[in-house]
Amino acid sequence: MTAAAGDGEERLRRWRMVLGADSAESTGCTLAGRDVAMDGALTALYGGGKKPGSRGGNERSAGLGASAPSVARWLGDIRTYFPSSVVQIMQRDAIDRLGLSALLLEPEMLEAVEPDVHLVGTLLSLSKAMPETTKETARAVVRKVVEDLEKRLATRTRATLTGALDRSARISRPRHRDIDWDRTIRANLKNYLPEHRTIVPERLIGYGRAAQSVKKDVILCIDQSGSMAASVVHASVFGAVLASMRTLATRLVVFDTAVVDLTDQLDDPVDVLFGVQLGGGTDINRALAYCQSKITRPADTVVVLISDLYEGGIRDEMIKRVAAMKASGVQFVTLLALSDEGAPAYDRDHAAALGALGAPAFACTPDLFPEVMAAAIEKRPLPIPDSEVPV
Repeated sequence: MTAAAGDGEERLRRWRMVLGADSAESTGCTLAGRDVAMDGALTALYGGGKKPGSRGGNERSAGLGASAPSVARWLGDIRTYFPSSVVQIMQRDAIDRLGLSALLLEPEMLEAVEPDVHLVGTLLSLSKAMPETTKETARAVVRKVVEDLEKRLATRTRATLTGALDRSARISRPRHRDIDWDRTIRANLKNYLPEHRTIVPERLIGYGRAAQSVKKDVILCIDQSGSMAASVVHASVFGAVLASMRTLATRLVVFDTAVVDLTDQLDDPVDVLFGVQLGGGTDINRALAYCQSKITRPADTVVVLISDLYEGGIRDEMIKRVAAMKASGVQFVTLLALSDEGAPAYDRDHAAALGALGAPAFACTPDLFPEVMAAAIEKRPLPIPDSEVPV
């Protein structure tokens, strides 16, 4: 068999897997072995034929049954045949297409799923309806995702923000042990004496001595509407990381039409997440009013609003409140999303109004968040991706 013939057969095989059983005759491809099991898993979710009464076309039907054991077996199958990234997509499709949310309340099904941020969001939205027999399993699933995120994000976040806090605390008359030699040398290059091959340091630059005192206050204000689920998960993890830094005083506030302060639970982000109630309306102005009431050091405070800006409260008051905080010296950051997803849906008018106040609204990936916070702490321009600037 030639290489070209082999490539052609592989393409037919892939098309057969994509199109389902009804394409077997048109593609002339017969599946065997492992491919048969993979095709069965795909057919169970995406179907393989016309729906009864459909008018032409290949409208797919699907069927995993309505019992947790059958779904759990299917979840085990797809983990066997597909990589983790594909498994997570198929799980989300199963929840959306087949209405399997209720089955996530079954312990045996939860034990079979591949944990990811989106599954955590679904579990949080179901938490109030979750029976006691399922809650511990659900918490174990959420904790696994949270611990994985912490491993990925915590070290870099602490290192980046520690550097930013140190730089923001530089002083001009440091003690010898506090001198920042790199910056001191750069600042005194004009005083180089060639005959002595040395620099006369007329101006010393160093770090402040208050390394263990609180240097900045951070308030994370998180919209807990259903569309913000992934952002809530990431923000809760970051909140716990920030709270572990003694030089930061971190407050975490979540809101819909009500406002809940979860700061006292920041030592465990899983407790934070189970204190969240995803869904409901949105009153950003009310949430910002609460945050504003907690600000005691405006010049040393960073407020991070994480919201799609669909305001159900008083729009003009929300904008005025942000303007007042900015005028008092607060660094105000608006994130339309804190997730790895694509461009979010958001209220463009509100985003433009905030941008006009010097608080541009943009989506932020978890990997970029430490840089955003470092820039806010140092009061320098935020690292905004060009594609995320609202129009």
